[in-house]
Amino acid sequence: MINKLYEIIPRFGNNILIVTGKSSLKKSGKWDEIKENLEKLNVNFSQISIGGEPSPEIIDNAVRKFQSEKLDLIVGIGGGSVIDSGKAISAMYFKQDSIESYLEGVGTKIHDGKKLPYIAIPTTSGTGSEATKNAVITKIGKNGYKKSLRHDNFIPDVAIVDPELVLTCPPSITAACGLDAFTQLLESYVSTKSNPFTDALAYSGMKFVKNSLISACTTGSNDIHVRSAMAYGAMISGITLANAGLGVVHGFASSIGGYVKIPHGIACGTLLSEATRVNIEKLKEKIPESIELLRKHAIIGALMVDEYLINDSDINKYCDILINTMDDWIKKLNIKRLGEFGLKEDDVDEIVKKTGLKNNPVSLTPEDLKKILLDRL
Repeated sequence: MINKLYEIIPRFGNNILIVTGKSSLKKSGKWDEIKENLEKLNVNFSQISIGGEPSPEIIDNAVRKFQSEKLDLIVGIGGGSVIDSGKAISAMYFKQDSIESYLEGVGTKIHDGKKLPYIAIPTTSGTGSEATKNAVITKIGKNGYKKSLRHDNFIPDVAIVDPELVLTCPPSITAACGLDAFTQLLESYVSTKSNPFTDALAYSGMKFVKNSLISACTTGSNDIHVRSAMAYGAMISGITLANAGLGVVHGFASSIGGYVKIPHGIACGTLLSEATRVNIEKLKEKIPESIELLRKHAIIGALMVDEYLINDSDINKYCDILINTMDDWIKKLNIKRLGEFGLKEDDVDEIVKKTGLKNNPVSLTPEDLKKILLDRL
């Protein structure tokens, strides 16, 4: 499927920038193959490597470096951070000021949506950034943040989702990305902004991920069908999050991600079951008005064991199955706790202050938020 890239590029022009990760594409041997094909096309291309999550400085420096080259197209080939980096460089290419000026909750300017054409090619199955209109930018520190550059025009012009590119993704990254995708699917499914369309997509995505997550990280890592299922789930998670929003886990991922250096997928994965447990407990306190949202959690619990929720009398049973399944995933995949990334108990109050509930299915108190963090510290 990556071969489609060489058919598509000439439609946009002859001068392109390729954004990649630090080394994984080269180690896989795919970069040599891509270069060879571009040379056959007589395409003029430059390449930049992005290591880790993009910061304002990384994006600003990249834009300044390539603005004078009269680019026709940017191609991002890598994980979520690379896809977001390419998206941000594309968006800022015609601007003279810093990306910080346009970040939600940071800057004061509104982006007009003018950008360079952009092709996104994910090599991990996680963020679904190839299907979203935002690029997440991170600044780490006591006054740090994790904020989005967002506009409808920033959805990639083309997304090439090729599961063959994910075959060499290491188990630890596969696990973190897979849990991020499942978190996005579950949070959008139970979001206060969900609708029948996003529900159908999210349910479908969770079915594929739950059947393939553990296998993708272990015995099925070289199975193209397993990798295809994870790639599908990740892409769908990008679509559902863009249309239904996310919940408290991603609220935490934003505040924690700007505070300490932690991979986004780990932040989501380590908090997923505990946050869901607290959400369900709070929803049970609000019956009967919360019954529909409890039922939705139970429906996914039933999905985890290939069953269907038929009677509301089984809601508690299937909610427990959902939590227990996610607990089991976190153990089997050796997902680290927050404390292993430098977060301390003294930091918890500050994190809670910065954490938004977004479209969480139930309101949570600061004490609820502290409980979630402390149980995964």
